[in-house]
Amino acid sequence: MTLHELVADAGKRLGRAGIQKSEAGFGAEALARALLGWDRARFLAGRHNDAPAGFCEAYDRLITRRERREPTSYIIGLKEFWTLDFEVSRDVLIPRPESELLVEEALTCAGQLCSGAATPLIIDAGTGSGCLAIVLARELPRARIVATDISRAALAVAQRNATRHGVRDRVRFVQANFLEGVTAGADLIVANPPYVPRSQARGLTPEVHDFEPHLALFGGADGLEPQRTLLEQASAWMAPAGFLLMEFGDGQEADLRAAIAAWPCFRLLRIREDLQGIPRTAVITFRHG
Repeated sequence: MTLHELVADAGKRLGRAGIQKSEAGFGAEALARALLGWDRARFLAGRHNDAPAGFCEAYDRLITRRERREPTSYIIGLKEFWTLDFEVSRDVLIPRPESELLVEEALTCAGQLCSGAATPLIIDAGTGSGCLAIVLARELPRARIVATDISRAALAVAQRNATRHGVRDRVRFVQANFLEGVTAGADLIVANPPYVPRSQARGLTPEVHDFEPHLALFGGADGLEPQRTLLEQASAWMAPAGFLLMEFGDGQEADLRAAIAAWPCFRLLRIREDLQGIPRTAVITFRHG
């Protein structure tokens, strides 16, 4: 069979396993390209060739894992974020495109900070794979970056990603619950904390519920307990006129606004919506004094 025929057949298998047609086809091709070590252009050029020796058996094993609803990114071991490939494993949440809003807003805020602070301190609270801290270290060479996570296994993944992208000497990794034990005076705090309410666990796809770390998914009864913790911690650790950026979930905007309003030292500057029009990122400033 040609590579095209094998991938088409694999896509049908994934569809029968309950995976949406578009994702089934994409995943089948992505797994084939990962196994071959080809980019998409090379795959399209060579897809009508016969499969190389040993491919069929190895490919079948990967498709079987995907049939069991293991995420494609975990099978491949990589996920693209901000044009960079990041190592991912079941110790870390898979980076989502909507989290790039945090990077966009962080760069905007950092532009204001850099006019005053020669080397602004940026903290990525709950770094996971390290994608936010590492992207900001590459985009902001003047900044000092601290990345925290409560999970030692997640920090190991993040450190390998920092080495992969040449910023290992620019990011300090700390095992901590968000901001605990971190030096005071953060100019910018970015965070993609857990925000799925426990009551919604059964509604998650098998890819999320059965494979991604629950520590990075669930944010308590209403999903906002981590955000409240961050607000409390940041009230003590923010530098004057600093910024706090947080991601949150669908339907949580009103409750998050109320949580922010409970702290007179904070002012909500804006809420950013993702590409689906869902309020997703809060940009908060610290009102010193």
